[in-house]
Amino acid sequence: MANTTSGTTTFDKTFSIDEIVEEAFERLGIQQVSGYQLKTSRRSLNIMLQEWGNRGIHYWEIDELDLDLVEGQAEYKFFRASSDGTSATSNPNGVYGISDVLEAQLRSDRTATDQSDSPMTKVDRSTYAAFSNKLSKGTPNQYWVQRFIDHVSINVYPTPDSTNASKDMHFYYIKRIEDIGAYTNATDMPFRFIPCMVSGLTYYLSMKYAPQLTQQMKLVYEDEFQRALQEDGSASSTFITPKAYYPGT
Repeated sequence: MANTTSGTTTFDKTFSIDEIVEEAFERLGIQQVSGYQLKTSRRSLNIMLQEWGNRGIHYWEIDELDLDLVEGQAEYKFFRASSDGTSATSNPNGVYGISDVLEAQLRSDRTATDQSDSPMTKVDRSTYAAFSNKLSKGTPNQYWVQRFIDHVSINVYPTPDSTNASKDMHFYYIKRIEDIGAYTNATDMPFRFIPCMVSGLTYYLSMKYAPQLTQQMKLVYEDEFQRALQEDGSASSTFITPKAYYPGT
């Protein structure tokens, strides 16, 4: 009789932070982790996840939002977290942790079957600064994103007039990876990134506890991280059509 399988695919959600720490220390040959070692490893994990923010787009952290536009209002601020001294009502739609905006559309009748989107163009600081009257009213078709320490600010141009104030700015944004938090927490990432998270923590801890293994652990970490990045996202078909050229016509 054949053995049965587990029937579950939840290891990444049951694999808690303390187990990740234990696995990393075991790879360095260290058993029976002390309280301070737990503390320093959690700090290293948080630093590593922030460094991941410099490694391109993580597709599992992309979300979308319908921002209610206000007549004549150009700037909309999204604070990093509610603990920054802001209430949930002070952030548009109660959304926190926005890192950047990828693309946006001006959306009308978002809950109706005749919903309609108009593309908005993302501009840089110089382009936005060149607008002579940044509070002029009309149909918003451009936006500029400022990324500060404690918040992200979205500036739309032109500002909505009375006709467009009933519309929404629908945009896709990048969320920050959540902090580690309690040792019993699960990780804020898909299962594909668990191996490189463990090997990454091993690399970080090796610099503190086993410097002779640092180079080796870095190679393993970078190799596993590269494979995870290549698998992230959702591939789509690409079609290349040659341009037809008929001389003499």
